[in-house]
Amino acid sequence: MGKNRLITIVLAVSLVGLPLSACSAEERPGPEEAVESLADGLSRLDVTGNEFAGSTVEAVNGMLLHLVSGMDIEPSVTVEGIEEVSGNEARATLHYVWDVNASPEDYTYNTTVTLERGPDSGWETRFRSTTVHPDLQPGQRLIRESSSLPRADILGAGGDVLVRHWPVWRVGLDKSVLGEHEYASAAGYLAVYLGLDPAAYTAEVLGAGPKAFIEAVTVRQDKVIPAFEKDIATVPGAAALSERRVLAPSPTFAAALLGAVGEATPEMAADAGIPLAAGDLIGVSGLQLEYDSMLRGADAVAVRITDADKNRSKPLFEAAAVPGVPLKTTLDAGVQALAEAALSDQSAGSALVAVQPSTGNVLAVANGPRSKGAQTALLGEFSLGSAFTPAASLAALRSGNAPGGTGSATAGSEQELDAAARSLGLGVEPNLGTPAFSGTAAGEPESTGEARQAAANEGNTVVSPFTLAVAAASIARGERVEPALVLNAADAPAGSGTTAGEEPLPDASGAPEPLTAAESKALQSMMRGVAEEVLPDTDVLALAGTAVSGGGTPRPHAWITAARGDIAVALLVEGSDPEQAAPALQAFLDGL
Repeated sequence: MGKNRLITIVLAVSLVGLPLSACSAEERPGPEEAVESLADGLSRLDVTGNEFAGSTVEAVNGMLLHLVSGMDIEPSVTVEGIEEVSGNEARATLHYVWDVNASPEDYTYNTTVTLERGPDSGWETRFRSTTVHPDLQPGQRLIRESSSLPRADILGAGGDVLVRHWPVWRVGLDKSVLGEHEYASAAGYLAVYLGLDPAAYTAEVLGAGPKAFIEAVTVRQDKVIPAFEKDIATVPGAAALSERRVLAPSPTFAAALLGAVGEATPEMAADAGIPLAAGDLIGVSGLQLEYDSMLRGADAVAVRITDADKNRSKPLFEAAAVPGVPLKTTLDAGVQALAEAALSDQSAGSALVAVQPSTGNVLAVANGPRSKGAQTALLGEFSLGSAFTPAASLAALRSGNAPGGTGSATAGSEQELDAAARSLGLGVEPNLGTPAFSGTAAGEPESTGEARQAAANEGNTVVSPFTLAVAAASIARGERVEPALVLNAADAPAGSGTTAGEEPLPDASGAPEPLTAAESKALQSMMRGVAEEVLPDTDVLALAGTAVSGGGTPRPHAWITAARGDIAVALLVEGSDPEQAAPALQAFLDGL
């Protein structure tokens, strides 16, 4: 009996010793890989794939999300150092970096975490609240408080404010505080005071739900009397709510160019790559989007610890707000308004661009109401047809074939026509600080045009209204104009996710051949002859033509370009001809 017991003990000891000899201390994994995996998971706020002592991945993920639920951003966590306390215990130092706002200053600190060797010789993390922050106790969490400054202005010529984050009154009627018998009378009184159509606003109020706030109008606070808020309050159920809104002179003012601002959605905040919370203002189109970081600046930020009772600690970190930088443009508010007024009655898509020949400054970028928000003025691609006879005429002059009185001439080779077009700015990439289509001439390698006269290039020479305005400005000035629109694009932060402010790619075709004084005089003479047929104004250079764009059903459109004094303009009207489009251009010139 004793002998059998001794054998059992010996066998047991032998069996216990087998795994130890199969996995010696030297062969067991060190903690480095486990710590790196932990740091990566903490950076993603998802530690799936890691092992935890005394807990599960699901429980740790829930705890982690609670601990940082007030930050609204993810940290960057790296391994600062690892110390093996014993063969079965290690201590790691983690370095946290929180990019709390758009300024260069980040919130950084170190935490310490303990790892223990598990039953399978792998490493398990002993996760605690102090793994996330050294001062966090159970039941507490980190919060990031932020407050933003007003968005920076977009400025026009002479420093005039085109867009500002204005204090406004949002005026409306709150039906929840009214009896049903008061709806119509309150709506009528409010409409009369605001100068609105009482019948229309009353119908809107009656059609809304019983708890709705029916907005009547939004007005800038600097445009109304000091007693405005008190006057509104005298109407039962009416209120003037103080807010800030990013506004241009009118809802349509250079809308496709200047762009819009809106509240960030949770999806936008998650995809932004910058400290952004749902509800923060962000540029969503146009210059507001392209220069969002520059205009937004950086929020003032404080990081604190809070508990279930909402008790808050002193700030663990503070960063002052950094104001946005105003965006400077060459747009002239008066010229822009005239351009939009000239297009207001057009029944089809239209665009008008005005350029100052002496400086190259773009003064107006207008799109008609039927353009449906598209940036036709800068990005529209339309065949030129006979409207661009100066390219053929200039090519003819250079090849010794003088044009006739109408400007038609044999241009020579497609390469000569292309070179002449480039001398006037067609096909030359501009450095506007915002995207613009520079045009494609018939002689360029990628074009398929076979005609050698600009007048016969239906569908082959493709331009934007911007391109044609630059060409007209070049002829009026007597040398190729280099257009300008955004003046301080270089101030845009690097890595802002936009190409705004970047230099255009080098032109593979080389520098355009300069336009000479003699050539410009010949082209000006040609344009004076055309102007007499198109516009009643005798002191103007002009060209006009009709072309058809391909793709599906052919779409005719009218081009007119003109120059008078120190302004050059190009007008495009779809579904029209020069005779029909001319009054709009004349109205614009008359208003200058």
